[in-house]
Amino acid sequence: MIDFNNSQVFKLKPIGEKEAVESVQMLLTPGETVAAGFKTVRDKVIFTSKRIIAINVQGITGKKIDYTSIPYSKIQTFSIETAGTFDLDSELDIWLSGLGKVRFEILGAYDIRYLNRIISEYVLG
Repeated sequence: MIDFNNSQVFKLKPIGEKEAVESVQMLLTPGETVAAGFKTVRDKVIFTSKRIIAINVQGITGKKIDYTSIPYSKIQTFSIETAGTFDLDSELDIWLSGLGKVRFEILGAYDIRYLNRIISEYVLG
């Protein structure tokens, strides 16, 4: 399982839909769709219509991979911070039942409000 207390893991760059879908295609349930995807150098975080999937590539060769699923139903509270003029990064904080706070920092130009809408739809809907 990913160490959610290590914030360095979650300094993320947006990835395209094709790359995001290819990363989790074999894990998706019937009717589940990919909404957004992000990556670090080796790891990825994919937001689907049902959950957040954290992909942790392990070892030197990267052949061992840990997939952690966080159902939206476990989100108790969430918050976004948009990018500013000098601080171009945006942030998503979520508080998970049994896990505590997890912060995702999105590097560069990304409209974090879109991610807020996705999570709102599934948490509140």
